[in-house]
Amino acid sequence: MNAKELREKTPDQLREELANLKKESFNLRFQAATGQLENPAKIREARRAAARVKTILNEKAKSAAE
Repeated sequence: MNAKELREKTPDQLREELANLKKESFNLRFQAATGQLENPAKIREARRAAARVKTILNEKAKSAAE
């Protein structure tokens, strides 16, 4: 999901998306630890997607405060 699509979502939807990404990240780390992870790049993608969501949440919070 790109930043443009994320900016169209409400803060509640973004928080839900962030929770889902954190769960996915946990599951991927668990798979990596047990040797079951097929694509190690997914860990990086999940981390970056979570950071992207956090950035947009912060942007929305800053614009609401002004």
